[in-house]
Amino acid sequence: MKVDDKHVAVIGGGVTGLTAAHELARMGIRVSLFEKTPFLGGYAVQLNCKATDACVKCGACVAEETLIAATGHPNVRAYTGAEVESVSGTGPFQFAYRLHAPLVNAERCDGCGLCFQKCPVSGAIDNGRTPNAGPRIAIRRDLCRYFDDTSCTLCRDACPQGAIELSSQARPGTLRADAILMATGFTTYDPVDKPYGYGQFQNVITSLDAERLLGAQMMLQRPSDGRTVKRMAFIQCVGSRDAKLGHSWCSKVCCGSSLRMARLIQSRQKGIQISFFYIDVQTFGKDFEAFYRDARENIEMIRAIPADIIETAQDRLEVVYFDPESRKSREELYDVVVLSVGLLPSVETGRIAQMLNWSPDESGFLPPHDSTHHPTPEGIFAAGAVGPMSIAESVGRAEKTAWDMARYLGCLKIS
Repeated sequence: MKVDDKHVAVIGGGVTGLTAAHELARMGIRVSLFEKTPFLGGYAVQLNCKATDACVKCGACVAEETLIAATGHPNVRAYTGAEVESVSGTGPFQFAYRLHAPLVNAERCDGCGLCFQKCPVSGAIDNGRTPNAGPRIAIRRDLCRYFDDTSCTLCRDACPQGAIELSSQARPGTLRADAILMATGFTTYDPVDKPYGYGQFQNVITSLDAERLLGAQMMLQRPSDGRTVKRMAFIQCVGSRDAKLGHSWCSKVCCGSSLRMARLIQSRQKGIQISFFYIDVQTFGKDFEAFYRDARENIEMIRAIPADIIETAQDRLEVVYFDPESRKSREELYDVVVLSVGLLPSVETGRIAQMLNWSPDESGFLPPHDSTHHPTPEGIFAAGAVGPMSIAESVGRAEKTAWDMARYLGCLKIS
């Protein structure tokens, strides 16, 4: 059949948005993909492969493959630094957006790293997620001091290639879309208010911090002094399954990701001791039983959530917890503690859902578009981690949603 000139707007450039965009493009549907950050791939492309002697189905390799496939298809046009300003209509929809020009010229930047050294704000300059697609370096407007009062230009002044252009302006744009896919993903819980010393103790890090460290170094080193870690702990459910915060849901991916990371570290650093603090372990993958049995044999599993972390005079971390077996308070010393932070609804999800007259559920996440209890406005679809799910689940939902959108548009042709 001849495919009409249909056009879909995908909001969110993570693994879900990229997967759906690629599937739709293969069916002859034009796709405009909007990503608010300078990088495509979302959280998934920041993860390291967890394979040791065999693949452990972590899904990390899928993200980069999907990014390259989607951005390489002629029917996909991706906009980074894109802010959706308004959506009107009921199908077709009218989009208004603003594109923030990159502050780092990718053609001039050689990745020398001088801007990182000169920048006074942690995280204001960010590394590219993958060497095979997208820019190497980007500047975050929300953290950069230049956008407060234009006083700080240290990065620009230090760049030998003249690649940094802080005065770049945003330009407006509009388009018409026959359908919309919400793939706005999630954000992670900020644990600064937990009694674990995050942001205060250098050796208390989040799971994403640990991913970045493992991506940059073969042997995990303490951020405070660069010494190789000999004993470390993972604490699960930081910011999820927490009634005091109103976050009653399980983030689903943390147990699998942390246990795979722990076994990867053990494969690289023989003799390292790892403890795993948990409420219960969420199952993951068809090989879960075999993997979990192996993990229990090599990792100290402690069914308790610590109450406090104290930094000792010897620059170690004392983890205080109630041991349910002995029914006594215990303290253990570690070199590094990794906080497995929970998944939360992104601010962008609520903001754009409001434009679409669509209400998130009580958790703040959007339900799937085919939910029977929470119907979606016509022409609007949702997929991926608009509720917590793994990379594999996100990809599967994205593929199904792309086919549902194609049926809605009357387009079902593979090219």
